[in-house]
Amino acid sequence: MLHVEVLDTSDLGDRSYVAHDGSTAVVVDPQRDIDRVEAVLLERGLRCVAVLETHMHNDYVSGGLELARRADADYVVNAEDPVHFERESVRDGDVLTFGQMRVTVISTPGHTVTHLAYFVEDSEGIDPAAVFTGGSLLYGSVGRTDLVDVERTDELTRAQFHSARRLSELPDDARVFPTHGFGSFCSSGSAAGGDSSTIAEERQRNDALTAADEDTFVATLISNLTAYPAYYAHMGARNLQGPGPIDLSLPELVDAEQLRKRLEAEEWVVDLRTRTAYAAEHLVGSIGIELGDQFSTYLGWLIEWGAPLTLVGESADQVATAQRQLVRIGIDRPDAAAIGSPSDLSTGPDSVGSYPVVGFDDLVAADRSRLTVLDTRRDDERAAGAIPGSVHIPLHALLTRLDEVPAGPLWIHCASGFRASIAASLLARAGRDVTLIDDHFSRTEGLGLS
Repeated sequence: MLHVEVLDTSDLGDRSYVAHDGSTAVVVDPQRDIDRVEAVLLERGLRCVAVLETHMHNDYVSGGLELARRADADYVVNAEDPVHFERESVRDGDVLTFGQMRVTVISTPGHTVTHLAYFVEDSEGIDPAAVFTGGSLLYGSVGRTDLVDVERTDELTRAQFHSARRLSELPDDARVFPTHGFGSFCSSGSAAGGDSSTIAEERQRNDALTAADEDTFVATLISNLTAYPAYYAHMGARNLQGPGPIDLSLPELVDAEQLRKRLEAEEWVVDLRTRTAYAAEHLVGSIGIELGDQFSTYLGWLIEWGAPLTLVGESADQVATAQRQLVRIGIDRPDAAAIGSPSDLSTGPDSVGSYPVVGFDDLVAADRSRLTVLDTRRDDERAAGAIPGSVHIPLHALLTRLDEVPAGPLWIHCASGFRASIAASLLARAGRDVTLIDDHFSRTEGLGLS
């Protein structure tokens, strides 16, 4: 038997896997919070005997080393990776046996130089094989190729093309299990998402397998590469060092007066509530990043790495959820936390602020001569359509380009309202007159705005 349990990490757009034969398990590309993996192992009555890494990840800190230590399991890593810990070194063509599972190592460079895939077969021949493809063959596309060294992007894109073609030679019914491609910035092209795929399906739809030729594929992939989070620069090195255990206990709780001092010092005090709740009432000087998918992505993208961080939530559970997301990208411990509403945590009427929330309908009715529309989407989104006369500064570049923001009232938008809300909070913190457009950009065409 060969079963695969899927652990989805939607906030980063990644998946981890537990492959097992009913009693023996191998874990592929686990996230940092390994208690989720351990819960699956316990529930299924499985013994983890190996942890397999497809690559040294660029978008998250791995829990692989710590899981292997706790489970007394082999930690399987490419022999070519210059790691600072003991591992079970493997190379292309190596074959490993775990219980009733036969694992063949396949070299698939492209997403990283030393990338591997693992082809897992059921020795009893009952279930179709599975191939764990990491950041090589995704659903409908492949992993991006510019994260290792931008100067090697062309070289690695060509390697990615050949790696995908190599994987396409596996049996038709082999099930494909990628780590990236579910909203991750590690994916490229037209990653399709979805719950499942096979090699036969990928031959029909995958960018790397349907392209006319290598040069066409390379040119298309590179032209479609977009900006990616700044914190990625820290992930590979952290994974090579060997991440240790995490501490998800509640940080030091601070009161209103202590919180005021942190705000006056211009530290990052991050409000986790919804963007509309933040706009209606927030502590002056705080930053609003709504807790949900991509919370950690944008906090990690914007914050100066290592800067003091305080989380403000409506409950301890809300803070705990934020902590779990943050440890996955290497922000191990917030410096402090506060629990309560802005009214609970204020030190006076001047310490609480607000700003308006509108829709694109309101922009149609507004006097555009009296305000600036600020577009905080990425360059590629802007290129596909924009509001005439709007100013464009992507959210991820805002803090370094504050001097480019025009004077006067600002009406701020993105594609859905999430990124615009972060931008609005950052600009309000800088003393600007802001209005949040909490609306879907797709509506602008019908309203005659784009």
